[in-house]
Amino acid sequence: MIDLKDLKSRRQEIAANIANRGMQIDLEAIIALQDQRSVLLQETEALRARRNENATKMKSKMDSETRATLIAEGKSIKEEIAVREEQLQQVESSYISLAKTIPNYAHPDAPVGKLDTDNLEISRWGEPTRLDFPPKDHVQLGEELDLIDFDTATRVSGAKFYYLRNEAVILELALERYALDILVKHGFTPTITPDIAREEVLEGIGFNPRGEESNIYTIEGTDTCLVGTAEITLGGYHAGKILSESELPIKLAGLSHCFRREAGGAGQYSKGLYRVHQFSKVEMFVYSLPEDAETIHQQLLAIEEEIFQGLGIPYHVVDTCTGDLGAPAFRKYDIEAWMPGRGESGEYGEVTSTSNCTDYQSRRLNIRYRDGQGKIRHVYLLNGTAIAISRALVALLENFQRSDGSVGIPEKLIPYTGFSEIRRDR
Repeated sequence: MIDLKDLKSRRQEIAANIANRGMQIDLEAIIALQDQRSVLLQETEALRARRNENATKMKSKMDSETRATLIAEGKSIKEEIAVREEQLQQVESSYISLAKTIPNYAHPDAPVGKLDTDNLEISRWGEPTRLDFPPKDHVQLGEELDLIDFDTATRVSGAKFYYLRNEAVILELALERYALDILVKHGFTPTITPDIAREEVLEGIGFNPRGEESNIYTIEGTDTCLVGTAEITLGGYHAGKILSESELPIKLAGLSHCFRREAGGAGQYSKGLYRVHQFSKVEMFVYSLPEDAETIHQQLLAIEEEIFQGLGIPYHVVDTCTGDLGAPAFRKYDIEAWMPGRGESGEYGEVTSTSNCTDYQSRRLNIRYRDGQGKIRHVYLLNGTAIAISRALVALLENFQRSDGSVGIPEKLIPYTGFSEIRRDR
């Protein structure tokens, strides 16, 4: 969450940010609860001081009438304290719950807009693949080459699940290792994370674990959920800790399965592997000093570009508009890869994102560091997709398809796969 001490001093800025993100939050009601909480805290502390004063008086010598008066007064104060504490608990709960809905501040250079169409293209790499034959989408390619089985998965598990088969299995493992090798080269610690996290960790990262709006699967009868991304478990790794300045930055590369309900995720651009309930992903996560965060954010984007340039997949980079930012993000860049089978003549589709979340998540997770002067400060947290396997497969199959129905393998992947193409007549 943001620093709640700034609610009044930055009221106009916070209100404008809420409006720019297209959110409906009653900021004045939250400030009113903050004021009510402050009054109740003062009243409770005053009553506790009176109780202590009463107890001190009781230790001195006095007549029985005075002692009886003090006993009655002490009982009355105790009852008043109980009432105030109950009121304070109720107000505190409402205040914190509503305050957590306030989004992070947005970078002043982030484009203002409400839809993904308002995202700003900032660079391109490669020319969109133009084939001299009618392109197939990855669903048709996957079925014809016996790489992906959606029908059986729907029968066994439900819609938006899939089986990978034959070379597609090797491709998934190859993409994971290819990405991890690049991240290790850049100083990331490879990590395989749990696929389950406590609800408090999800809430700390900024995911809503319950309700109709949630994109998360909860596990019945527990306070845990299936993770939608390794960002959750990597962010929870140092929850509640005070790190030393010399430890930072901490750079983690997390391999995990990701589970998402994808409620409402329908439409032509959601077909096949593009939007599914389960996929594997290699995630980058960094614990940073505040002053280094913007530089590290650019480095994360550069690594994502290195990965996709190595695969030879054309893409462009967009600066995400305020209305398309997640609540924790201060700034977010997306890489959208060219997908020849998407739409009538090919379209860009999101394959990675990287976000600078400043201290928004670390305040919720209570992750701090001790600086050189001994002062305790909150770390800045950043995340980025190294590779989301399902969407990488979409881009790879569609860009490297051939007129005879086969699919070539990017040169960088051949050492990991052991084959250079996928054919029907294998």
